[in-house]
Amino acid sequence: MELRFNAVEDGFELWFGSILVLNHRSLCPSVVTGRGACEILMYRGNFKITDALEESGSGDAIINGLNRVILVSEGKELVRLTIESSALLVESMDPEHNRLFLHFHAERGETVWGGGEQMSYLALNGRNFPMWASEPGVGRDKSTEITRIMDEEGMAGGDYFHTNYPQPTFLTSRWLAVHCAESCYTALDFTDPAFHRVEVWSNSARFEFFSATDPKELVSQLSARFGRQPQLPEWAIAGAIVGLKSGESSFDRLDAYIDAGAAVSGLWCEDWAGIRQTSFGRRLFWDWHLGERSAQRYPDLESRIAELGERGIRFLAYVNPYLAVDADLFTEAAACGHFCQQLDHDEPHLVDFGEFDCGVLDFTREATREWFAERILGRELLDRGVMGWMADFGEYLPTDLRLADGSDPMKMHNRWPVLWGEVNARAVAGRGKTGEAVFFMRAGFSGVQTHCPLLWAGDQSVDFSRHDGIGTVITAALSAGLVGNAYSHSDCGGYTSLHGNVRSAELLQRWCEMAAFAPVMRSHEGNRPDDNLQYHSTPELLACFARWSRVHAHLAPYVRSLCRIAEYSGLPLQRPLFLEYADDPALFAVQDQFLYGADLLVAPVLEEGARERSVILPGKTPWRHAWTSIDFAPGKHIVAAELDHPPVFYRPESAYAAHFTELQKVLWA
Repeated sequence: MELRFNAVEDGFELWFGSILVLNHRSLCPSVVTGRGACEILMYRGNFKITDALEESGSGDAIINGLNRVILVSEGKELVRLTIESSALLVESMDPEHNRLFLHFHAERGETVWGGGEQMSYLALNGRNFPMWASEPGVGRDKSTEITRIMDEEGMAGGDYFHTNYPQPTFLTSRWLAVHCAESCYTALDFTDPAFHRVEVWSNSARFEFFSATDPKELVSQLSARFGRQPQLPEWAIAGAIVGLKSGESSFDRLDAYIDAGAAVSGLWCEDWAGIRQTSFGRRLFWDWHLGERSAQRYPDLESRIAELGERGIRFLAYVNPYLAVDADLFTEAAACGHFCQQLDHDEPHLVDFGEFDCGVLDFTREATREWFAERILGRELLDRGVMGWMADFGEYLPTDLRLADGSDPMKMHNRWPVLWGEVNARAVAGRGKTGEAVFFMRAGFSGVQTHCPLLWAGDQSVDFSRHDGIGTVITAALSAGLVGNAYSHSDCGGYTSLHGNVRSAELLQRWCEMAAFAPVMRSHEGNRPDDNLQYHSTPELLACFARWSRVHAHLAPYVRSLCRIAEYSGLPLQRPLFLEYADDPALFAVQDQFLYGADLLVAPVLEEGARERSVILPGKTPWRHAWTSIDFAPGKHIVAAELDHPPVFYRPESAYAAHFTELQKVLWA
């Protein structure tokens, strides 16, 4: 399908096949340019971004050949629009105009999704979403006290649009997708129902278009465009990964999980390189090698890793793309020129990460990418038997530094997570372990899909709050899946505990119930493990984790079939209801339940104290309740949701129906 311009009275139209994309009129322009001057303030990964738009304008349309439109104002060319197959190049001809605003045609009642990984809203209608990788914030709701406190403490409260992983791609219920192929600051604005507004902080932008007859085909096209994720290893889906950071005692605690009957495939110790105590909580020492600090917490770690391997349990670690100034590796990296530099000095640019400063590794240098992949990920992790890690951060690239390749940090900031993902993937491929070792990331941008085998939803608060609690995990997985990310999971139990907000036993139980129905089930002790309940804190919680880890392991054959589908189609494992039932607009904004593949429907309990919940069963054939084997007709139902019995249904006609029938026995084995 190709783009074409049509001349109309007082303007032009841009069509993508039979779909109207732009509808430009002199009194209602679809393309506007402007001159802006921005200010950007960053504090610990939280950004305050303002822009002073000094002027803007558009012009009258002149169609110049089959593939070009020129907008003219007062006899001067203002904008050129050039068709390049299924893409549109928009260029401001005024060198001082560094802002573009495009108003894409919208139809009444049209629903919009996308924007990368969004935490608060699946359907984006009625809201504006800046595309800038950052910390999501704590609370993310300006009406709450915790958000107010965190804003006062360092711009850290966040809002509904803050995300680790933005992507300037949107999909509409006309089964059209529009992608802005730029990495600069952009914004997707859906506040006006008359059009979909895209703001680009550049004097040129390339837009790519995709269309299909249904959403599954549209998602598949996007997945092919951005790159299909590497396959998950068998071990990662065949049992739970237990997250413990208690030094040497972590191994004894792991045995308690196994003795309780948990299906365990991995032990994740993020504190492998040492720890640092801060007011935020127990932080890691950012020096990614086995040195003195590591030995203090994990004596003879390599032998421990080998022993676990003999038991079929993989060891996972933690890294990020920064080095603390008091780290052993900092001096080595600085001497080799591996850090981003200060604007006016040939010295490493340092970033405050919360009571300690770090250098930012400059991944625009090939030598730096190779050094990190080989020196750290290869020699310190993979060669020692580590089979996975959290590849944390990637959102913090400041805009007031110098990069080795001379690129503009404003345009490189969003690209940084993609470079970070490429470095990790390079290390895994270099050791021949793609599809065997797995790393997981929270940061992303367009193209990270081709490198990163697994997303995780970031640092949720340890609560049921609407914009920062357990429910945001589902929205994150569903939204990211629509732009080509097949595999997502979360910190089972949540992460952020501040200002007296601590885990409840109920939250831990509900998170287990939800995490069992993700491709990877991984627990986390949180930022303040000593102040919070853990799954090993009580026999009841340990038994709960064990039960749901067995459910997760039992689903492995079904999950592997979904992985095979993802490999050739790009379809996500966790899907919004409309992806399979596109003919029902009532499903377009449903974000509190999901389809796990086409045959399972999961409705996690997301409200504290709830013992029942409303569930939508889509389609025209009955769904079978997993815990009672009772068939329910399609439609909306209020169903029981006691602890350990979240609403889960399957299609009786599924090829895996007999396997799903065994879930009751597995849960209570």
